[in-house]
Amino acid sequence: MTDSFRMNRRGALAGLAALPLAACAGDTSWAGSSSGPGAAVADNVPTPSLDALARRRGRRFGSAIAATPGNVDAGSIQNPRYSALIKAECGLVVPENELKWQATRPDAATYDFARMDAVAAWARANEMELRGHTLLWHRPEWFPAWLNAYDFGAHPATEAERLISEHIRTVARRYGDQIKSWDVVNEAIDHDARATMETSLSRAMGTPESVIDLAFRTARDAMPDAQLVYNDYMSWEPQHQNHCADVLRLLEGMVSRGVPVDALGIQSHIEMFEIDPATGVGPYAERQWRAFLDEVTGMGLRLLITEFDVKDSALPAPIAQRDAKVADYTRRYFDLMLEYDDDLDDILAWGMVDRFNWLQDFEKAARPDGLEIRGAPYDNDYRPKPMRDAIAAALAAA
Repeated sequence: MTDSFRMNRRGALAGLAALPLAACAGDTSWAGSSSGPGAAVADNVPTPSLDALARRRGRRFGSAIAATPGNVDAGSIQNPRYSALIKAECGLVVPENELKWQATRPDAATYDFARMDAVAAWARANEMELRGHTLLWHRPEWFPAWLNAYDFGAHPATEAERLISEHIRTVARRYGDQIKSWDVVNEAIDHDARATMETSLSRAMGTPESVIDLAFRTARDAMPDAQLVYNDYMSWEPQHQNHCADVLRLLEGMVSRGVPVDALGIQSHIEMFEIDPATGVGPYAERQWRAFLDEVTGMGLRLLITEFDVKDSALPAPIAQRDAKVADYTRRYFDLMLEYDDDLDDILAWGMVDRFNWLQDFEKAARPDGLEIRGAPYDNDYRPKPMRDAIAAALAAA
């Protein structure tokens, strides 16, 4: 997800410690059933499911999902309607926040896996596969406060290496048998500096590259058979050209140093902040985007779509018009990405229902008319939108 983390996610992360651990450990209501509030939702899901369509070409379709003990009005395993939709459409889930350091590391000496354990248990109970996000979000604004202020002592590099390696090995021991694809490092680019991001860890170790390399090498040692992914939010819009170049430079350096990176996770928060008169949808730099994908795959790296949704701020207010344009933009994007059929692995949305999508509180995506962003495949009544049809059509045509 983006570096301008959604506001209600910020609140959710800040509130994680305030929620009772027993709510995760003892609450089994998330297991779901064939009756109750979720049944009608499942009946509304078209067939074949998006996951079934994706699996025709050897990939999976999935979504982010959260754990919100005590709160059933969220995009979470505790919401029977939302979890029914996920089970009906998806074969793969990824924790929205539950595996990030802000959620799992209340302090340097302590781990709290209650909410991530709940997501993992729900996935197993419902025969859903699970992705890992993320072993290290390399941005200081999303470090826990204690890590930004940490005293690394007389031997800072050694202590930073210990913190990173211990964290990754601890997480791998807990979930490594269940999770086969990991976002090892997330969003490591400083766009102002056009360089890799400096953090307390990189200052202790000497360079950001030292941190990134250590994270991947430790992950490979701990999980030799897992897919190790660098995840970032560059996209096909013209304004992302510098970001794409910076990510390429980062990946080229990793490959040249023999860092065990297997794939690039393309978050795919695609955006319409203005309209191209020639297409009627948001501008996209098709030639440059293809060149970027060619460079990545030319290094031998796989591709994943890890966090798909659409920003619709430049579109007109009427829902029918807006949904049609979002679907058009979605279909164009998926048609292009699926041309990389031999190189493209799993596809995940960053949430399936509009009201729970992080864009609702992402200031840069806000609509000038104040209306809700319609950037997810389903509306607030759990009805499939034209976007869902566009994804299905692209998958079917792949």
